[in-house]
Amino acid sequence: MNEPERRYAAQPGLGGKLVAWWVLVGSLILIGFLSAASAEADADRTDAVYQYQFAIGGILVYAFLIGIVLLIARGLDWRETFAFRRPNSWKRAAALTGGLLVAVFIVGAILEAIFHAGEEQGLDPAGWQPDRAGALVLSFVAIAVAAPLAEEMTFRGLGYYLLSQFGPWAAIAVTGLAFALAHGLIVGIPVFFVIGAGLAFLRYRTDSLLPPILLHMAFNGLQLVIGVFG
Repeated sequence: MNEPERRYAAQPGLGGKLVAWWVLVGSLILIGFLSAASAEADADRTDAVYQYQFAIGGILVYAFLIGIVLLIARGLDWRETFAFRRPNSWKRAAALTGGLLVAVFIVGAILEAIFHAGEEQGLDPAGWQPDRAGALVLSFVAIAVAAPLAEEMTFRGLGYYLLSQFGPWAAIAVTGLAFALAHGLIVGIPVFFVIGAGLAFLRYRTDSLLPPILLHMAFNGLQLVIGVFG
């Protein structure tokens, strides 16, 4: 039995928590696909990031998600579960984070050109609207802060931790696929799988959730800025 297996085998109740995590992820996947289906009736959502209801609603939803994740993780060692600690090497973490950010943009751009996931999602901003900057700032908080934090705690935090008993590569692959499916976009699955697996790999190599959170925030923030001003 290797070190990760010994670590998890010593803790009772992990099976039930893994089931609870799968119930949560299954619910997110179902909600994601239902939301995507209902959004098809909305011909133009390009001004969503300029709406206060979109921004505030997003922040509240992600806060609720974090609450559920913390409830499932109750009784676990949160330092190990969520890995809110210094990376094993800041230099390696910085190099991996920068390299993965570039790689994700390149691979994402290639897959986007093929599958048009952004078009399916329908949230690309329709340019800069200075008279609605307040709502845009709140949307930035929802998209570039709240969403990465909640999703990293869900997938690369609790999910990765619970699945690591089967080995790190299983945890990377499964959380990557679950992350992709939770976005509810059929043609976007390859794009989001690459992003999700890359973020899980980053946690694995740095033994910390901080680099994936920062990378996720940077990616989402840059995507929004490029969409607005690009």
